[in-house]
Amino acid sequence: MKKILILAFLLLAVIFTSQVKNNTEAKSLNDNSVITSASDKKAADFKLKTLEGKEVKLSDFRGKVVIVDFWATWCPPCRKGIPDLISLQDEFKKDLVVIGISLDQQNTIKDLKPFIENYKINYPVVLGDEKVVKDYGGINAIPTSFIIDQKGNIVDSHVGLVPKTVYVDQIKSLLKKK
Repeated sequence: MKKILILAFLLLAVIFTSQVKNNTEAKSLNDNSVITSASDKKAADFKLKTLEGKEVKLSDFRGKVVIVDFWATWCPPCRKGIPDLISLQDEFKKDLVVIGISLDQQNTIKDLKPFIENYKINYPVVLGDEKVVKDYGGINAIPTSFIIDQKGNIVDSHVGLVPKTVYVDQIKSLLKKK
């Protein structure tokens, strides 16, 4: 019962955060004094480790479109979105890198390796820390993803589950600008 309540709370948090974001973006379109667009904001570089200890740096992928996805193994919407991220990595393998930043805590970190193997995740998964969460504006709900262009700029962000078509459209648009 406790797990169901926690999951319900997380789902409500994602919905609420998404609504707040949508309302803020709508306001920014009508009120020139409010600027909320992530467009052309430099993505914070990070150096995070995989479970095997390999360092992954965002700056290593300059020249490619990058999807940075903050997630955790215990998050149902995160689990639901992973097959789409795997598919995107396959479809755009030359021009795209998906980086999964796991926000699993000590009590769930043991589940990460079998989870990656079970889902056949084909992109780097690194262990998030407080610094990367802070550098990306504080992650209030997961999944939260950032679309980063070939020059290292954040061009969009999404809180909650994102339809694959949204990512495909954004990736194709960025590749046309190349």
